[in-house]
Amino acid sequence: MIGMKKLTLALALAGALWASPSTLQAQDKASKKLGWKLGAQSYTFNRFTLAEALNKLDSCGLSYVEMYPGQNIGGGIEGKVNVNMDEATQKQVLALLKKHKIQAVAFGVVGPRNAEEWEQTFKFAKGMGIGIITAEPRKEHLDVVSGLCDKYQIKIAIHDHPKPSQYWHPDTVLAAIKGRSPLMGACADIGHWVRSGLDPVECIQKLNGHIHSLHFKDLNEKAPKAHDVIWGTGVSNVRGVLEELKKQGFKGVFSAEYEYHWENSVPEVRESVKNWREMVKAL
Repeated sequence: MIGMKKLTLALALAGALWASPSTLQAQDKASKKLGWKLGAQSYTFNRFTLAEALNKLDSCGLSYVEMYPGQNIGGGIEGKVNVNMDEATQKQVLALLKKHKIQAVAFGVVGPRNAEEWEQTFKFAKGMGIGIITAEPRKEHLDVVSGLCDKYQIKIAIHDHPKPSQYWHPDTVLAAIKGRSPLMGACADIGHWVRSGLDPVECIQKLNGHIHSLHFKDLNEKAPKAHDVIWGTGVSNVRGVLEELKKQGFKGVFSAEYEYHWENSVPEVRESVKNWREMVKAL
């Protein structure tokens, strides 16, 4: 009888430990109060299928994902994540997300080549219940994108790849969205700003009121070839960024995009999530 009680207790403890990421997410009251959603860009796990990536997100205590085009779906589902997925495949992917209790909140980074591809991208996002498309639109497509934002009521978050990309500086993003749909804004990749020699807090200040989402990173140095480190241990002034976002009343999505130790980044992503939640709680 005593042995059975010990076994029952051990199984209960194991279950509690396995469920701890979900419990952490449920208890993340500080970020919920601010209207902040912490998830991950599935590109963090681009060496794996989407199904495998969702398992990794769950193990990090994350319930939101930004999917990227080209990732093998996995989980018994044929094909890759892309805007041309047929309705049946979309339903399978939605069922996969539901199984993991993870919500797809964004999709990107994309750069459609013409108006037809833009329309298809918005249709895909609408069908998947995705509210943000992360993109780097060509200048000649900005008016088309603005119209599609209003038509589908989906946000475009213009992403900043490092210098010399088109949108490396916040001023170029502000110029692109000026006079266009209020659903057009920025995806603030704070790590890429650091790689471009910019101060993330100053960039956030420039984009006040126009940030829809973030690709969150902390880097080991201020250099073009800098690599990701656990949040709060690098040079990206993560705490200062969070303070400024709170000051602005930002509400939206943070996507962890950890582009280092590709084959085994989960421990560092998990530690980054822990640090982020502690910093948010202390704001």
